[in-house]
Amino acid sequence: AKPANLNFTLKDMSGTSVRLADYKGKVILLDFWATWCIPCKVEIPWFTEFQSKYGPSGLQAIGVSVDDTVDKLKPYVAQFKMNYPVLLGLGHDDIQDAYGPIWGLPLTVLISRDGKTCSKRTGLASTAAFESEIKALLSAKALL
Repeated sequence: AKPANLNFTLKDMSGTSVRLADYKGKVILLDFWATWCIPCKVEIPWFTEFQSKYGPSGLQAIGVSVDDTVDKLKPYVAQFKMNYPVLLGLGHDDIQDAYGPIWGLPLTVLISRDGKTCSKRTGLASTAAFESEIKALLSAKALL
């Protein structure tokens, strides 16, 4: 697994700066998505469930909205009850380039506690596949 570039700071919906590097030591589920993306609407409830279920064990889901404004995001995030940080990726091609190229959405990247990219999926995956990978990465803490 190659090192993930965590040297990015993006704003969340309240305008607070969020540094990806602050999450090193956690298993990061980094999801690039958009409000118009149908597969994203399928996966987001899974990620909300994973955050509730595995957050206490060290998972941190992070959503990066690639092309929506705060005004468009707020009702969407409320509707889907997203319980993890949603960051504004609009105008931040640098982070998309670091994890891409992004050929389609969603693009979901799983990053290990030690900051390595372990999985990258474009398009709709299965909840079982994500959960299996998350559990494996969370249990790997004993190896660090």
